[in-house]
Amino acid sequence: MARMGDMQKKIVILGAGYGGLSTAVALQKKMKLHEADVTLVNKNSYHHVTTWLHELAAGTSPMDKCMVDIESILQQSKVKLVKSEVKSIDFEKKKVLINGDRSLSYDYLVMALGSETETFGVPGVKEYTYSIRSIQSAVSIRDQIEQVFRKGRLQSLQREELQFIICGSGFTGVEFAGELADRVDELCQEYGIDREKVQILNLEASPYVLPGFDPELAEYAKSVLQKKGVDVKTSTPVQACTPRGIVIKDKKEFNSPAVVWTAGVRGHFLTGRIESEAVRGRLKVDDFLRPYEREDVFVLGDSAVVFSEKGSPYPPTAQIAVQQGYHCAQNLLALLRGKKMQVFKPKIKGTIVSIGKKEAAGIIFGRKVFGSKAALVKRFVDYHYLFRIGGVRLVLEKLKVGEKQREQRSDSLLDH
Repeated sequence: MARMGDMQKKIVILGAGYGGLSTAVALQKKMKLHEADVTLVNKNSYHHVTTWLHELAAGTSPMDKCMVDIESILQQSKVKLVKSEVKSIDFEKKKVLINGDRSLSYDYLVMALGSETETFGVPGVKEYTYSIRSIQSAVSIRDQIEQVFRKGRLQSLQREELQFIICGSGFTGVEFAGELADRVDELCQEYGIDREKVQILNLEASPYVLPGFDPELAEYAKSVLQKKGVDVKTSTPVQACTPRGIVIKDKKEFNSPAVVWTAGVRGHFLTGRIESEAVRGRLKVDDFLRPYEREDVFVLGDSAVVFSEKGSPYPPTAQIAVQQGYHCAQNLLALLRGKKMQVFKPKIKGTIVSIGKKEAAGIIFGRKVFGSKAALVKRFVDYHYLFRIGGVRLVLEKLKVGEKQREQRSDSLLDH
């Protein structure tokens, strides 16, 4: 066994999202003590559960439920957490520059920095819209929505002042629209506002909601949204975002106190610094999740493009990012131990989109599921992920937080 010191190989993991954190957790489970010097770099001391951010943004889940304290699930003797922001990477010198002009040297680098908002060149997106990308951005959306309703209780608002716009009908857009519709029902009751005055507008540039998803399931999701009072407009690309709202074709304007952009993502800008062919900022990687020019670098999650046997790219989902993380850890251990790395082949067990608290639609092991049954499966999948990274303790902790939130909301509605 190698002793601590220069003999140890240094592994630096950038980002504690699904891919990065899964890599760190898998390494500490399978790595011998002092087998490698592993450092996880993350901007925050917590990991956020991305698949719950739309609930936080709508106000149906508390912030605590969506946050996982990283140090509580790391073994400090095997993985060190460095809370900092990555500034740049020198691939030739094998150094990562972080805040405070500090640098970390590496033998192997895992880039799992996540994604950024894709604007598709639409002016005003970054300046005038909200995005569901982090805890902070989700809280900003929640606070803005609740502020509108508080204002509505004190004064009579125009229809456009109670119109919420969601740009994009992909998974995030549909999930947020469904969750927001449920929350609006509660807010109208709480603040004494006529539900008929509140509009939720969901715009999609393509002819269908959930582009690329099973057509029957996509149509089901659309019908559920419409029953919940969401106005879904397909084949309606947004041409510009303004301080007042949005502009669509024929210069038609829709005003709104909150425009949420969920139309797409692109790879992290630092990943694009690697000289490799990219698709919307996402790097094409080899069978071992490495960019073709770098044998000592692995790229995971939203910044990596993995192609199926049919030649089409897999969507950047949490499911694939987690699988990449565990596989990357296995290959890192193989490199440390002088063994052969294994080719990464995603195992798609299914895909589910939630449409509010009690509705979902998806495909599980080749079978289509709808309604409350699908919602139950989605809930199980989310908690199974928490079990994998933090065990039973973490699952019970989040269940308790969710139950407390439901009780508080029920009490609030009873008071009104």
